[in-house]
Amino acid sequence: MLAAHKAAQNPIPQLSPSLCFNTSYLRDFFRTSRAQLDDTINTSLNSLLTPSLTSPFDPLSTSDPSTNRRGKQPIPSDTCQDFTQQTVFPTWSARSRVLSYCSIVAASPDPDDPDRTVIEAENMAQSHRVINERLDPYSGRFFPKEPRTEMLGSLLRNENAVENIVRDRTWRILNERCVGLDPAQRGWQEAFKTWEEQQRT
Repeated sequence: MLAAHKAAQNPIPQLSPSLCFNTSYLRDFFRTSRAQLDDTINTSLNSLLTPSLTSPFDPLSTSDPSTNRRGKQPIPSDTCQDFTQQTVFPTWSARSRVLSYCSIVAASPDPDDPDRTVIEAENMAQSHRVINERLDPYSGRFFPKEPRTEMLGSLLRNENAVENIVRDRTWRILNERCVGLDPAQRGWQEAFKTWEEQQRT
C-alpha cells in the first residue's frame, strides 16, 4: 500500500533557473503535489487501514451516525510512521527544495532577463519625463515593468505561506488519526527537520 502512495508522488523537477522563471509550471508543480498528498490526506490515511484493523460490517451502522466507522479508526503508530517518513516527508522535501533553489535564483542578478532592455528604456524615459501634476494629474504616475526576479520572489512568498498552512493542516490530521505519532508535540517543523537530518547521514 505504501508503495502505491510513493509511486503517486510527483518527482522533483530538474532544478534550473529556467524552471524557476517558468511560473506557470512552478504553480502547477506545487498545486499537483499538494493535490496528490495534502489535499487528500484523509483518503490516504483511510487506505492504510487494512480489513484486519477494521470492525466487521454492521448493517445497523448505516442508520446510526454515531457508529465508529472506518474513517474514524485510529491508525497504528508503525503504519503512520512509515507513511509519514516514506511519503509525507519526501513529498514535502521535494517542494522545499524547489522553493529554496528558486528563492536563491530570485535573489541573484539576472542579466539574461529578456525584458531587461525594455525595463532599462522605461526607467530612462521616466527619468527625463517632466512631471506637472497641476497641469496633468496623471503625469506623476509610473508603473514600471517588474523584473522577472521580482515576480518570481512574489510567487515564492505566496507559495511559502500556502505551504505552511497546508503542512499545519496535514500534520494536525495525521496526529488526529495516528496513534502516538508526535507524543512530544514537537510540531511538523521539528519532526521534518529531524527527518531531513537523518537523510543526510
